[in-house]
Amino acid sequence: MSVRAKSIPKGFTLLELMIVLSLAAVLVSIAMPGYQTLMARTQLSARANELLASLHYTRSEAVKRGMRVTICKSADGGSCVDTGDWQAGWLIFSDGGKAGTIDGGDQVLRVFTGLHGMTLKADNQFKNWISFLPNGRSRGSGNLPNGSFYLCHAEQGRRIIINHSGRPRVDVAAFSC
Repeated sequence: MSVRAKSIPKGFTLLELMIVLSLAAVLVSIAMPGYQTLMARTQLSARANELLASLHYTRSEAVKRGMRVTICKSADGGSCVDTGDWQAGWLIFSDGGKAGTIDGGDQVLRVFTGLHGMTLKADNQFKNWISFLPNGRSRGSGNLPNGSFYLCHAEQGRRIIINHSGRPRVDVAAFSC
């Protein structure tokens, strides 16, 4: 007596494969806009935190060194500029000479490259530079102690506020760019 082996199907039928692929395409098309929004929000938060860290560093260096330390717009990483917006980049330097200008004995402490695909603007108070004094207070090119930066990406934004005492913080309240 011979035992006949039962054949077991291996693989999928064409119909099963087409159904699975069409379901996967529908799920991807539903999830993709949400993923893109999440990525834009994550990039925006990362860049806002980078600027916030730069401001905190500048302030702490001013207090530590007992002298004015400035952060200014810079496209080349070696000099401050009075044109354009902040998204081209910025640098931090010890500012012993004329406020907001790298001269003689000033030392560049850190350089930050531009923000690609984002805009970073400041109100008139910090249009070109912001200095922190040895007591931690801030002074901008408008010669007042407080002001704001506005970071925008994909129609989302963050506002970085520097208060009267010179403390920077991120305002998470939504605003339109």
